[in-house]
Amino acid sequence: MAEVLYYAVPAFVLLLVLELLSFKYARDDELVGYESRDTRTSLAMGGGNVAINAVWKFAVLVLYAGIYELSPLRMPADQWWTYVLLFFADDLAYYWFHRIHHEVRVFWASHVVHHSSQHYNLSTALRQTWTPMTALPFWAPLAIVGFAPWMILLQQSISLIYQFWIHTERVRKLPAPIEYFFNTPSHHRVHHGANEVYLDRNYGGILIIWDRMFGTFQGETVRPKYGLTKNIRTFRPTHVAFHEFVDMARDVRAATGWRHKLGYVFRGPGWSPDGTGGGTRG
Repeated sequence: MAEVLYYAVPAFVLLLVLELLSFKYARDDELVGYESRDTRTSLAMGGGNVAINAVWKFAVLVLYAGIYELSPLRMPADQWWTYVLLFFADDLAYYWFHRIHHEVRVFWASHVVHHSSQHYNLSTALRQTWTPMTALPFWAPLAIVGFAPWMILLQQSISLIYQFWIHTERVRKLPAPIEYFFNTPSHHRVHHGANEVYLDRNYGGILIIWDRMFGTFQGETVRPKYGLTKNIRTFRPTHVAFHEFVDMARDVRAATGWRHKLGYVFRGPGWSPDGTGGGTRG
């Protein structure tokens, strides 16, 4: 059930091609569009993520199944309200997963891959991490409260399918009620913006209400500048995948004292003892 995401891949490819053609034949100089090297890198990162997850999902399934079997709680699979609760529980778990992956450097080292492109199009949605292990703890509470592992993995896939289409500049603003409750291309462009006003904002998956509730919402006011505060100058997939881990390890080695060493790992990606910054942000 979790691999429903893979069945959506042909639709992803079709929509990506249509968007690419739209930039070729209906140019808009205000939009960033596509660049061949950037797109190839995004596709390579997505392919690597699929290959790694084909193996890693077994470990995730085993862990969640173990937690589920130890829990005395059960969410009935034959009741409609179970899936309503699952929708909101998964989306809240995604919000905190996403927020922590921006606010703690060791998690950011995995997630930075997704923000490393200076373009914003449907291929950017496929630019995914090669170290998905950092997501493991965030959905474990759902197994504890009695959601079966197949339910958790299925809803994760549904969330990721939804998030594919919001990686576009072609959709400007949707009707106000949709913009208020749901994550939209406008809200997610803000999230990918490296502008100071846009940093660490709009972490929602399907819903944007969590950002409104927890004070991390920012509307799109100025044109986003995509990428990182310190952009990487390479299209090599291995460097894109691991550059922040390398930089973090370098900072830890150079730091004096365990307090500073741990700070480079567990504090924000822009942290350093002297305040000059210890990593990229985006």
